[in-house]
Formats: sequence, C-alpha cells, structure tokens
Amino acid sequence: MERDLIIVLDFGGQYKQLIARRVRECNVYCEIHPYTTDLNRLLAMDPKGIILTGGPNSAYDPASPTYTAELFKAGIPVLGICYGSQLMAYKLGGRVETAPTSEYGHTLVTIDRQDSALFTDVGNPTATWMSHTDYIAAVPEGFTVTAHTPVCPVAAMENAERKLYATQFHPEVTHSEEGMKMLRHFVLDVCGCRGDWEMASFAETTIRALREQIGEDHVILGLSGGVDSSVAAALLSRAIGSQLHCVFVDHGLMRKDEGDEVEAIFGPGGNFDLDFTRVNARETFFMELMGESDPESKRKVIGSVFPRVFGDEARKFMGKVKYIAQGTIYPDVVESGDGKTSDVIKSHHNVGGLPIELVKELGFDERPIEPLRMLFKDEVRKVGLELGIPRELVFRQPFPGPGLGVRIVGEITPAKVTIVQEADYIFREELAKAGVDKDLGQYFAALSNMRSVGVQGDHRTYGLAVVLRAVLTSDFMTAEAAEIPWPVLQKCMNRIINEVKGVNRVLYDITSKPPGTIELE
Repeated sequence: MERDLIIVLDFGGQYKQLIARRVRECNVYCEIHPYTTDLNRLLAMDPKGIILTGGPNSAYDPASPTYTAELFKAGIPVLGICYGSQLMAYKLGGRVETAPTSEYGHTLVTIDRQDSALFTDVGNPTATWMSHTDYIAAVPEGFTVTAHTPVCPVAAMENAERKLYATQFHPEVTHSEEGMKMLRHFVLDVCGCRGDWEMASFAETTIRALREQIGEDHVILGLSGGVDSSVAAALLSRAIGSQLHCVFVDHGLMRKDEGDEVEAIFGPGGNFDLDFTRVNARETFFMELMGESDPESKRKVIGSVFPRVFGDEARKFMGKVKYIAQGTIYPDVVESGDGKTSDVIKSHHNVGGLPIELVKELGFDERPIEPLRMLFKDEVRKVGLELGIPRELVFRQPFPGPGLGVRIVGEITPAKVTIVQEADYIFREELAKAGVDKDLGQYFAALSNMRSVGVQGDHRTYGLAVVLRAVLTSDFMTAEAAEIPWPVLQKCMNRIINEVKGVNRVLYDITSKPPGTIELE
C-alpha cells in the first residue's frame, strides 16, 4: 500500500522543518521542497496536500520568492502559513500591505467561523504565535475570513470549496496552543490522509532496500559514536553484516569514557555483526592543535586532520569497498540546500567525511549510502531503540563535531581535556541523580581560559574556572538557560573543585541564544 504524502513548500521560513515534523506526528509522511520546484514535478509526486511556509519577504515585492497561481487550481488542498498565507492572497487577487501594527509573539486570535474544518473543537479565542509586518488587507474573491485579532483583520481565511486555507499565525510552534489540532484537521480531514504511516516499519523496509542496493559489495562508514552514525551502522549491520567496515577515529576530544563505550557496543563481542576498527589518533590531533587558540582555527585544524586520518585507514580497503555510508539526516539535506534545491547536500563536497577528490582516488562510488536521509532526529532515535542500540547512546547529549575542542577556550592541551572530561562527567552525573536532566535540551561543562586566585586548605591557588551550561530548547535555534536548583549547583561546584585538579572556581552560564550560542566557542 502506498503511503500518503504531504509536501511542505519552502519560501525561506525558519520553521519549515518543524512543520514537516508536525505532519509526521499525525502519522503522515512529509517532505520539504524549495519554492523553485516545478509544479509538474510536485504534482507527479501525487501529494495529498501542500503547505506553504512562512518567510522573511513581502509577497508584493517582485524580488521575493513566489509560485505560480496554477498551484491553487490543481485541485489539491493547500494551507498557507504566514508568508504562505499572504502569497496565496496576493496570487489570487487579494491585497497584501504593510501592517499598521506588526504582531510578534503570543497573540490571542478570535475565531469568526467555528464551523471551519480548520477550527473544529478549537477554543475561542485561541492562543497563537504571530510574527509578521505585512498583512492581508483584503481577501481574494470566494474567500471567507475565519479568524481575526484586534490589529489583524485576516488572521485566517479559507475557500472551503477549493480546499484552500491560510493562517497568518504559526500553528506549528508550541506557543500556538491548539495549533497541532488545526494541522491535524488539515492533514487528516481536509486532505483525507489515512494517518497510517509508522516508524515501526521503517527499519524492516530499509534493511531490505539496503540488501538489494548493496548486494555482495562492501561498505565503509566513519563511525563517530553519535546517534546518526550509530543508527546508520546498526541498519547496515542488519542488512549486510561483515560487509560493513566501521572506522571509529578517536580524536581524544570525546567525553569521559565515550570512546570505550562506542567500542564496547560496535567492536568485537558487541551488539552488531560488522568489522570495527578504532583509530587512536589522540596524539596526532593534539600535535596539530598545539599553539592554536582561535576558535575557527581550531575547528579548521580538527576538520582537516579527521579526513586525513580516516583517509589513511580507508586506503586499506581499496579494491574491496565500493560504497561509503554516512549518517545524513533530513535536516542536513534541507539546510544544505539553502532554500534553493533540496538535492544539494553536503556530500557533494565530501562523501562520508572524505573529500570527493580522495573518494575518486580510492575508487569508491561517489554516491553515498544514506539510510537515514529522510528522517528527523527524533525519528532516528526511535529506529535506534528498535535496533537494540543502548538507550544511553540513542539519547546521548548533542555533541559538536570538533568535540571538546569547542568547549575549551584557548589552546587545547591533554591536561585541559582531562579537566573538562572530569568536570563534565560530574555535572551530568549530579543532574541525573537529582532528576533534573530529563527536560534539558543540552547540558555540559566547559573550560574558560580565566585563572583566578583561590584558597584550598591552607594554600593559595591560581586555578582555572570551569563553566557549567544547561539550556532549554526545542529546536536549538533559540535557547534559554535552565534554572538548575541551587543545591544541585552547589553539589556540582563542591565535587568539581574537590575532585578535579587545577580548578578552583565554578561558574554557571545564564546567557540565552541569541545573543550567545549554546556552545562557548
């Protein structure tokens, strides 16, 4: 049985991925495509409905992203959100203008037509999230205003006969309290989707497809220990067993004991049937990083050393391996396209962590194996649990590619890495003991380059300051500092100063994003 499909047409909106996730939460498959996608190509995909995203532009500006009005005559249900609603109005003969009063943030919307398919069982008024400077001043012919605010005369409109719907607010964000209900009404009731798409069948279907694609050939995968590459390795292991060769480059910048944990799961005697190699490249990375203190310089060093080390190991498989696999997930695909083409992915410049020139030199296929390419992070985690990957790895804290290299301000040394590893371990352990780790988006310890005078015992010290950071976030685009209970922070401070040599001060970072970033560097 073929799956139903909803297409999200991207006009540069920051919430495009969130819209797609919300549709998938309705158990309906969803893909994101750029506004440059030809209408015939969209129709050939046979979507049950199309959602137009928000965006930063004005629909009436000739330079803004646009789309053919033929879309609205195709007989397919369309939902326009924010800019998408304005574009629908403008292309169909309505009037879009600069709003006398802009609306940003929490906004109460009054529903004028509670018999609208979109607003069935929705409270009146309903709390929503607005973000607009333009507004629909006049709706197109045949449309009805279904909701408004005191300063926005068209907070929602529809032409139910043509199955065209639009909201000025963002139903996809959690701040729109009944937004998920509205999206569910559109996807299931208006579009007629069955809501029978399940992640449970993904692993079985993908494993079968991988076997057919790879056959008797061999595959190499750069295994980082992160959830994406780990789940990709698990799927490939189930599909082709020892034809999969996993290379784990241990750069010495991982959290405490993580290298050993990765080897225990994927190495000999572990959970999976595959060929595993651990490359201990700690000294190589530290040597190359010596004297580097600028954040970007450190990133570039780590980014250049990794493919060199991995490439040296990959050369051992010349003539044996045909494919490189990588743990690309759907946000990688969408973001790399930069709103212009969803087919442009980062592997066009590198495949599985190797520059394309080296891939050609090694004789590997230039098309990577990407079993997770159409999944979001939460969906990847579900697959990981299905495949038997330990829960602690599947729900591992997000960890940057350069590892602790961006959690040490200034030059990286083995001694500083040890300090961060030990402090981070204590922080994570105490948050887990206190039960306050469950709702946190990310939490870790970092090392500043600040030294200060302290007193420990009968001695004056001149030690380093550890910075603790914990944030609340749903999408990692914005974040705010978490309010960790004071007794928990005190316990962390006492343990770190007493147990980690070289530290005599502990700070808690309360900076939000923006203006800061989640990581320190």
